[in-house]
Amino acid sequence: MKTFTMPGTELTAPAVVLGLMRIMEKSDDEIRTLIKTAMDAGIDFLDHADIYGTPPHGCERRFSEAMRLTSTEREALTIQTKCGIRQPGPYFDFSYEHIVDSVNGSLEALGTDYLDILLLHRPDALVEPDEVARAFDELHASGKVRHFGVSNHTPGQIALLKRSVRQPIVANQIQLSVTHAPAIASGIAANMGDLDQSIDRDNGMIDYCRLNDITIQAWSPFQARFFDGPFLGSEHYPELNTIIDRLAWKYEVPVEAIAVAWLTRHPAKMQVVLGTTTPARVEAAAKGADVHLSRAEWYEMFRAAGHTVP
Repeated sequence: MKTFTMPGTELTAPAVVLGLMRIMEKSDDEIRTLIKTAMDAGIDFLDHADIYGTPPHGCERRFSEAMRLTSTEREALTIQTKCGIRQPGPYFDFSYEHIVDSVNGSLEALGTDYLDILLLHRPDALVEPDEVARAFDELHASGKVRHFGVSNHTPGQIALLKRSVRQPIVANQIQLSVTHAPAIASGIAANMGDLDQSIDRDNGMIDYCRLNDITIQAWSPFQARFFDGPFLGSEHYPELNTIIDRLAWKYEVPVEAIAVAWLTRHPAKMQVVLGTTTPARVEAAAKGADVHLSRAEWYEMFRAAGHTVP
């Protein structure tokens, strides 16, 4: 598994992350098998959120109940969670009170004394950066949260937070796959006024994160669009799947690995966040971190996914 030192932290981070948003109905044995498979593949970085599961913190609690980590086992993992989405609604809440309450709830549910990383879960239009800073300062000083980040934030939204927040913003988790890549595709089509792809919907997000040492975490790496189902094996992407099949044969890896390799080939040193609860797919996807696609192969997949290369 390819690893790197995550900027702004002391963490040795793997290129692939295991997301645990779908474990609510899994048995203890199923959860333990999933985690063991991930760790055997070099994935020791786990992604949670307070909103995953029912009631809130449900998936965090199921993880804790199933794993019953010793202190040594806990230290061997990087545990990240998110806060800010409220239900019913949904609506967003980055108030001091909610951030602190959510973290305390996550710590209790996870059965741990600290979080390695806390992400703000999607932007809150009503955010008061000074409140966020007060919450982060308190959580950091108490040892409850070691590092902080965001998800789905634009450069301007991150810059607004950074005006008040003293800790580094170490990650921005965004939806990204070869078929859902506006953050990459718009730059490739820059200055093409008649092409919809040239519209920058993300305000140069990936370049901003690279310039500011913020790790991009790509969620839904196999999704065609926004929850439109996977592109792997989809009849809507016959050319792309033909190319992926050919590359999978060439590199002697499963097709999931090629989808991951397209993301990890990017020089931004992205992390790929898996959402599957199928151990075999975790094992298959993890192999992609060690596949280095050529430039020609990367762009071939990009074109076949429906993007324009001028």
